[in-house]
Amino acid sequence: MRVLIQRVTEASVTVDERVVGEIGAGLLCLVAMQKGDDEANVAKGIERVLKYRVFADELGRMNRSARDAGAGVLWVSQFTLAADTRKGLRPGFSDAAAPDVAKDLYDYSCDCLRQSGLDVAFGQFAADMKVALINDGPVTFMLDFPPSETGS
Repeated sequence: MRVLIQRVTEASVTVDERVVGEIGAGLLCLVAMQKGDDEANVAKGIERVLKYRVFADELGRMNRSARDAGAGVLWVSQFTLAADTRKGLRPGFSDAAAPDVAKDLYDYSCDCLRQSGLDVAFGQFAADMKVALINDGPVTFMLDFPPSETGS
């Protein structure tokens, strides 16, 4: 799983001119499931995202996590993050999980996030989404979570 996290003051996802998910201050997470991903590495990845320290403490240092800050999380499927862009002028998607596998894992990740106790919102898998955000900082990080050794 690959997750691009952006600290935001607000973010939303619109599908067919209807807002399907929105948060105030928090993390916008763009998520790609990759070949070999399983529930174990997805769960570990989510826990790391929620504990990743990107919010300022009382001294202005990035020492607080989304959990510490009580931040919102907007979780959006974006398979293009799995693209191989090392060669050529067109991205390759051979590292992306098959759509049915990716959907199952995305749904599982949403279930995990719902149990986090944070304000969470979601995009819509495989939809043509319009994502709006105000990046705070800007603060943006790419996190990679390789499949577990016992996974497929």
